[in-house]
Amino acid sequence: MLTDPEVELTVPASTAPQAPPHEPPAPPSAPAQERLPDTEEGPQRRRGADTRALTQVLFGELKNLEPGSTEHGRVRAALIEANLPLVRYAAARFRSRNEPMEDVVQVGTIGLINAIDRFDPDRGVQFPTFAMPTVVGEIKRYFRDNVRTVHVPRRLHELWVQVNSATEDLTTAFGRTPTTGEIAERLRITEDEVLACIEAGRSYHATSLEAAQEGDGLPGLLDRLGYEDPALDGVEHRDLVRHLLVQLPEREQRILLLRYYSNLTQSQISAELGVSQMHVSRLLARSFARLRSANRIEA
Repeated sequence: MLTDPEVELTVPASTAPQAPPHEPPAPPSAPAQERLPDTEEGPQRRRGADTRALTQVLFGELKNLEPGSTEHGRVRAALIEANLPLVRYAAARFRSRNEPMEDVVQVGTIGLINAIDRFDPDRGVQFPTFAMPTVVGEIKRYFRDNVRTVHVPRRLHELWVQVNSATEDLTTAFGRTPTTGEIAERLRITEDEVLACIEAGRSYHATSLEAAQEGDGLPGLLDRLGYEDPALDGVEHRDLVRHLLVQLPEREQRILLLRYYSNLTQSQISAELGVSQMHVSRLLARSFARLRSANRIEA
């Protein structure tokens, strides 16, 4: 049996080549179909190592090229393409958000490009270590600013992430869904803040008021929450009256307000203003005549 660090073959003794005593045996070259099957993690490790090596070589070339030149753009594009698996790995963390993964990958690629433009290979940091926070941060910013149906303040969004994480930890520890008080005690915040964070977490998706409720057989939210407001019928009339009242003298405006908004009788109004009841009656009649003449809308 001949053994190579990369390839291990079993060669029959009758066909095994005999090397001269004064020369070391030559390493066998095996066809692809004779290779032993790799482990599941082996190819991934080799691809990761190849990507890191290629990235180092490309960054070495990039720093010696003039920004904006054709060659600089070619090497930069090769760096982006070589590190796209890093973006897909980061985007996979957000699968539960029900957002198309193509959009998430595109946003993460923007973070990758920003990381490539800012990376300094002379600082001794591996590029994936440097780029991952930038890629994830760009994706989180996208979800915070563009995906939510209702804008949520940044502090509440960050607190929602902590509430979500604490809920998962407590669920695992207790074997049940934790209460609001238990989550609040874990994070040392108030229960109102926990409830606000839960509501903020629902802002990613909007439900139509007219959509039928699935499962419970009930009508849509619009049919369950809406009701007839009797005051709506008088909105136009109140607006018209307000427009006409400002055309009356101040004293007549006051008499009308006391009579029909404060529900005072003519006797009470006369006592309030210090005039006779007959005079109040004449002023009311004159006010009605003016209002009818000013209102050109036919009844």
